[in-house]
Amino acid sequence: MDTAAFVEVTSEDELRSLLGAPMPQALAKERDHLTEFDRAWLAHSPLAFVATADADGACDASPKGDPAGFTVVLDDRTIALPERPGNRRADGYRNILANPHVGLLFVLPGRPDTLRVNGRARIVRDAPFFDDMTVKGHRPRLALVVEIEQVFHHCPKAFLRSGAWKPETWNPEAVPSRARLVKALEAAERSLEELEEYYGDSYAERLYQQ
Repeated sequence: MDTAAFVEVTSEDELRSLLGAPMPQALAKERDHLTEFDRAWLAHSPLAFVATADADGACDASPKGDPAGFTVVLDDRTIALPERPGNRRADGYRNILANPHVGLLFVLPGRPDTLRVNGRARIVRDAPFFDDMTVKGHRPRLALVVEIEQVFHHCPKAFLRSGAWKPETWNPEAVPSRARLVKALEAAERSLEELEEYYGDSYAERLYQQ
């Protein structure tokens, strides 16, 4: 791609000249602790996205999901998220070992607004609250403990623009199946038929197996 015609923004002054200043209430809504409303949101959220960066600034974002209320509130300034079996890349965790700053976005299905939490994270391999994170008999091996520095509710415009919660806009068949993507992009040795079976109905039964 020829980028010569790109007109790049290179300063905050230039950025503000294009976007304008934030409304006072947008700045004032920041908190450094959870309120009863934030706790209620976390108690009903089954999905979060965790953003991290390594020591050089290379970024990663990873979804974390479990039954609603999977995030444990340890106190008004501390939360914990369980680790569940995945692809074992541990990109976000490796980033946190080098740079503890994290950003989290908690989603409530059907709600266009979200809850944002920024803070400092550490990886814990055991603690008394791990028992509260047991799902289907599986106790997590790790948990991400986040000390909250900033929390606020984010406006609904992005979800409203996208129509993400409107079933009539959904088109999951628009792209190849997970099995086909794996076969095409991940040098899978198994046949497409084997992959389709692996990612079939029984896949959900193995979500908590290592």
